[in-house]
Amino acid sequence: MTGSHTGRTAHPVARTLADAAPVPYWLDRPERPDPLPPLHGTTDTDLLVVGGGYSGLWTALLAKQDHPDRDVLLVEAGTCGWAASGRNGGFCAASLTHGLANGVERFPHEIAELDRLGRENLDGIAATVEAYGIDCDFERTGELSVAVEPYQLAGLAEDAELARRYGHDVTLLDADEVRAEVDSPTYLGGLWDRDRVAMVDPAKLAWGLRRAARDLGVRIHEHTRVTGLRRDGAALRATTAGGAEAAPGQVRARQVVLATNAFPPLLRRLRAWIVPVYDYALMTEPLTDAQRKSIGWTNRQGLADTGNQFHYYRITGDGRILFGGYDAVYHYGNRVAPALEQRAATFTALAQHFFTTFPQLDGLRFSHRWGGVIDTSTRFCPFFGTAHEGRLAYAAGYTGLGVGATRFGARVMLDLLAGEDTPLTRLDLVRGKPLPFPPEPVRAAGIHLTRWSLARADERQGRRNLWLRTLDRLGLGFDS
Repeated sequence: MTGSHTGRTAHPVARTLADAAPVPYWLDRPERPDPLPPLHGTTDTDLLVVGGGYSGLWTALLAKQDHPDRDVLLVEAGTCGWAASGRNGGFCAASLTHGLANGVERFPHEIAELDRLGRENLDGIAATVEAYGIDCDFERTGELSVAVEPYQLAGLAEDAELARRYGHDVTLLDADEVRAEVDSPTYLGGLWDRDRVAMVDPAKLAWGLRRAARDLGVRIHEHTRVTGLRRDGAALRATTAGGAEAAPGQVRARQVVLATNAFPPLLRRLRAWIVPVYDYALMTEPLTDAQRKSIGWTNRQGLADTGNQFHYYRITGDGRILFGGYDAVYHYGNRVAPALEQRAATFTALAQHFFTTFPQLDGLRFSHRWGGVIDTSTRFCPFFGTAHEGRLAYAAGYTGLGVGATRFGARVMLDLLAGEDTPLTRLDLVRGKPLPFPPEPVRAAGIHLTRWSLARADERQGRRNLWLRTLDRLGLGFDS
């Protein structure tokens, strides 16, 4: 969508952002559960899960479902769902490979199986939400990809042909048809994937998984940071810190799952394969009935445009619009810090783009603005592995699709810990690794050059410069 904004007069957006709270909307609600106490003292467990986002919560829940007698302990440095799992857009996709095209390119011999596994994974999430009564506004609305520049129409047609080849229920829409779904003067065409994406309330999903895991007997301690991990005979020993009021703790675990994703890993080797990038979003105040009528959107699909620097947006259960994406910001040295979660220039740009997309909503204000870190890899989809002679398993690199793919990743990690040859552990997706990112300062220079080149491509009708073409040939990249 960036091309459609080039050369436009900036919308006077300062007033629309003036009262926006600098916190994620999803987490700024009374439904947020009270925190659980930090870990004190020393304990033993069969399985220690480090991290209380989707990846860790799914692992703990599935581990208990598989073996109800297994003792499972989950520790989280903050509160469960406080990071990427509680502040994302709520797009729960079936894809395990960051889209079908990326999967075909990187895993051509098993993409049909990965596509099937992804659909089964989404079905499994829906079944879990129903079985445990998780009230997270789960809606299988699908996703509508929109073209906002003429050159993007050919890409939508190619995506439709590829999707149909794998049996997806997709509909290619012309300008009138897409505007009948969601009315924006910027839309030139669209592709509606009808059943492979669900919309969820991300924080409520995390909180619901937390409750379900505890009901099954998972021990959860929040505000408990793991500061070290070492071998201890036939087990692993984790050292924890629980803040000023809690003495350091010790956990001796037969097996460990690392589910920390973008945050500095306890396993050094992971630093070469992931980089943390900051993604930003706005949330509007609730729309009036007249405003809702002016845009349509009665089918409540998730929406995304098809630029390199793309936007994603959706309508919430209480009639607000979340509008995010466009910027993906990397900070030198893999820096992660709370101060980086607010970026005025990005919020202003997003607000301008919002009103270009929906000029009929002029006067609508934003209630929340926030950012947060996600992890990405050079193949844009998760990778997996073990360490400490198979006693530790990890998954990382979800690149924005973790709402759905983390459940699959949890199942993979549990299979890896079991040490068994299974259909999942035989996958190239699981057995292979992405190409590593180079060390600093080359890492930062390469990422910034790539972001600049992607923006240039959007301004030049999708034409990719020599740098991007070289990355394409090498199988590298950086997703905005």
